[in-house]
Amino acid sequence: MQSVIDESFFQQLELFSLAVKDNVAGLFGGNHKSKKFGSSSEFADYRDYLEGDDITKIDWNIYGRTEKMYLKLYLDERQMQTRIYIDCSTSMSYNGKDEMAVRLAVALAYLSIKEMDRVSIYAIRGKIVEPILEKIVGKDAFTQTIGRINKLKFGGDAYISEALTRSVVGFGDGRSIIISDFLTDNNFFDSIDYLRGKKRDVLCLQILSPQEIKPEIRGKTIIRDSEDSMRFYKDNIGREILNAYKKAVEYITSRIDNFCTSREADYQLVTTDQSVKEVLLKTLADKGVIK
Repeated sequence: MQSVIDESFFQQLELFSLAVKDNVAGLFGGNHKSKKFGSSSEFADYRDYLEGDDITKIDWNIYGRTEKMYLKLYLDERQMQTRIYIDCSTSMSYNGKDEMAVRLAVALAYLSIKEMDRVSIYAIRGKIVEPILEKIVGKDAFTQTIGRINKLKFGGDAYISEALTRSVVGFGDGRSIIISDFLTDNNFFDSIDYLRGKKRDVLCLQILSPQEIKPEIRGKTIIRDSEDSMRFYKDNIGREILNAYKKAVEYITSRIDNFCTSREADYQLVTTDQSVKEVLLKTLADKGVIK
């Protein structure tokens, strides 16, 4: 994934973490406070010692060699789960939306990994949620497996609600992130209700290209549906048609935004001409999704 996100970007992400709004059921072996505590004997990773940490978890062998204090972190069955779903339909391959989706998925996964959460990334294909990475914990496991996402293929349709509502998710144990252009006639609202009904934090990232938001085409044009080649629009594109199109796009984005707000879910529109750093470290940080 070095060709997608470089090492300096990962270093910047060390200063941030995903915020979790809903109360979680346990400490989850990570850095999330809650009512219950638990641990296991399976070592996962290290982190810097902070004042107030349990000194019994300090690795004194490393301290003897480096004079720096690090805490041993262990896996726990109740760790917080971050589940990231990527819409892999044909329309997502248009004008770099697929690349932006992959970059955001990797970056958000990394933010969770560094908090010692379990991370899963899925591809939504048709009516199926297909696992790419499942329940990854620790930076070593992340770096060893994240290369699989380079093989991700985009094509066909994606029935987001039918796919997600058939999948198994935990109750109140973390955040679910849906990355899509949401340019579909298929129902996706039920997926948000399903995840919120499971008491999960939900973030919907809508990716559009600048050309989809403000097209600059003029004159006689044939526009084909990217997911159905038999559907097309043929006309002389003028100002009235462009204004009507822009209003339709505004309606689509505001409808998703308003629905998410009504369900206490987070929503953010992302354009492919933005940098991932800008999206994560400014836009999502300003919204409180990243802290």
